[in-house]
Amino acid sequence: MYESTASLIIKDENKGVDDPRMTESINMFTSKKIVENEIEVIQSRALMKKVVEDLGLYAVMYEEGNIKPISAYLSSPVSIKLKNPYKLPVNADQPSKISLGFNHKSNKVTLDKEVYPINKWVQTPYGEMQFLMNPNQQYKTSNILYVQLLHPQLVTDAILHNLSVSPASKLSTVVNLTIKDNVPQRGENILNQLIYIYHQTAVTDRNTLALNTLKFIEERIKVVEKELGLLESHVQKYKSTKGIVDLSEQGKVFLQNVGDNARKMEDITIQLAVLNKVEDYVISKNNTSSIVPATLGINDPVLSQLLQKLYDSEIQYQRLRKTTGENNPLVVSIYDEIEKIRPSILENIQSQRENLLATRSNLLNTRSKYNTALQIIPENERELLDITRQLEIKNSVYTFLLQKREETALSFAPITTDSRVIDVAESSLWPVSPKPNLVYIIAFGMAILTGVVLITGKELLSGKILYRSEVENFIKAPIVAELSNISKRKSKVFEKPDAYVIEQFRHMRTTLGLYGRTFSKKKILVTSSIPGEGKSYVSSNLAYSLALSGKRVALLDMDLRNPNATTLFDSLNEEGITDYLNSEIEIAKIIKETDLANLILIPAGTNIGDNSELLLNGRLETLFDLLEAEFDYIILDSPPASLVTDAYLLAEFCDITLFIVRHAYTPKSIVQRLELVTRTQPIKNLAIVFNGVKVRGFFKESYGYGYGYSVEGKYKNNYAHRRS
Repeated sequence: MYESTASLIIKDENKGVDDPRMTESINMFTSKKIVENEIEVIQSRALMKKVVEDLGLYAVMYEEGNIKPISAYLSSPVSIKLKNPYKLPVNADQPSKISLGFNHKSNKVTLDKEVYPINKWVQTPYGEMQFLMNPNQQYKTSNILYVQLLHPQLVTDAILHNLSVSPASKLSTVVNLTIKDNVPQRGENILNQLIYIYHQTAVTDRNTLALNTLKFIEERIKVVEKELGLLESHVQKYKSTKGIVDLSEQGKVFLQNVGDNARKMEDITIQLAVLNKVEDYVISKNNTSSIVPATLGINDPVLSQLLQKLYDSEIQYQRLRKTTGENNPLVVSIYDEIEKIRPSILENIQSQRENLLATRSNLLNTRSKYNTALQIIPENERELLDITRQLEIKNSVYTFLLQKREETALSFAPITTDSRVIDVAESSLWPVSPKPNLVYIIAFGMAILTGVVLITGKELLSGKILYRSEVENFIKAPIVAELSNISKRKSKVFEKPDAYVIEQFRHMRTTLGLYGRTFSKKKILVTSSIPGEGKSYVSSNLAYSLALSGKRVALLDMDLRNPNATTLFDSLNEEGITDYLNSEIEIAKIIKETDLANLILIPAGTNIGDNSELLLNGRLETLFDLLEAEFDYIILDSPPASLVTDAYLLAEFCDITLFIVRHAYTPKSIVQRLELVTRTQPIKNLAIVFNGVKVRGFFKESYGYGYGYSVEGKYKNNYAHRRS
């Protein structure tokens, strides 16, 4: 498998990559991309299906090889296109194998013994096909060619499984595309085509959106144009009907006219008041001179002249009366003149009053019309404002649509896409899979793991005691020693003693406290749960170890059914315990000297079998009294406690009871029951010896799970690692 890689950069404004302002102003359909979303789009099934269809990857070409088929992607002279590849059967296990051939002279393709032309759609048993010259052919082959037609969905799933699309870093918008394929050129073509389809899809989506938007805008422009025409006609008809040119200007004129009319009404009112004053003056005059009332506001010069003439005549009349008589012709003539002037003035006043009243009546009528017009103007203005507002809205909508139509048209201009290719697809020079070193490491690791699983499973499913911690969990008695496993040929360690075995028993002596000067616990019982746990081995070697320290030790083989200790010292069928308990023979006759200094043996005796009743005849106590007087330590090798009751009978006479538990041999259930048994049948100073601890791991020179030693050099007595 070769690895092909490509990279592209995506414009994500959240990470500092954005379009230039000119591009944004031209392209109104620019969408803001998010790198994570675009990664999902790139590795989507839809795009990959299009890649499979465009490259014809559902038609897999291969040539016959010596060991296995070889891909013919670069050697096949033709490639195959199917008009409807999704009609192929979904059969991933056994795809159809079709022979393929090509005649370069006739440019004919032979498919399953049928001849077809190239560059034409033809009907075949596998669907409508088109045979094309392979653009990827790099070399020719003489091997037999075959083609397998796979359902595109199967090919898509297989390619997506080998495709990886990921960002270069958390803050980067660069996306790396990686694919693994056994043909480097095919991997490069897949990545390049995938990037091309990704770009084309984005452009197509944008153009489709622009085209649909442009179509919608054109339709809306036509609708708005029609509505604008109707509104403009409505405004024209409304103005012509209401006689409106410009309501605001007309309103100003009306207001100005109303003001002028009011001022004129005030002037007429003033003039009428002045005329009334003048009339009262003229009527009330009794040939006496007085000040003539002002004619302010009256622009009639005749009235002013008459009033001035009347005033002057009255002044003259009054002056003459003071100097002449009343019947003086001059006075009389002036008086007659005054009497003639007054009617003229009154007539003039009356005439002006009628004119002013007529004018005021006209002004009142005009004011009424103006008021009516002013009252109608707001209503007309509101109606016109509604129509005008709709017209302005439609105008703004029309302008907006025209602008958007131009912007949409500009979006079809060829601009850059939302992503840019940094590196085109390129394959690795050397295969990335399989990696021989990695395969070897995995195989080695699997072998080790398999061994660990098998060993661990065996230990987990085992019903035997395997760990010191299990003994400590099942019973509260202390573990005084852990003894390494030895072969049966070394069971007589006192013949060829090994330093590490002797050291283990020394350690046991120290743990039991047998080195103390005032130690009074002389009788030590050694028993186990079942046969084969090594109680005879422990008892004999413990006796040997104590004898080496200069103590006199007596080893009693109390296993009257299976006397292994007697066998170890080659004293089988010699007088011993059973003979002493059955008769009155002296104790000296059953004591056997051994080759080891300070160690004597009292064998089981000649009567081997069930002798439990002999232990209760009273002579056993006498035996212990005699031995205590002569020996420092008395070691008793008793039968298994789980099978017979001898061990519990002997425990009453002993100071310490050593219970042997053998690694990978003693059942867990027996050790669990031992805790319950010791509660009903108390045993003095019960202690556990973990015997037969086997070597674990690769270092075969190490012994023990906890207190054991290793054999190295002369004594090899280094402590091994504790295992719990």
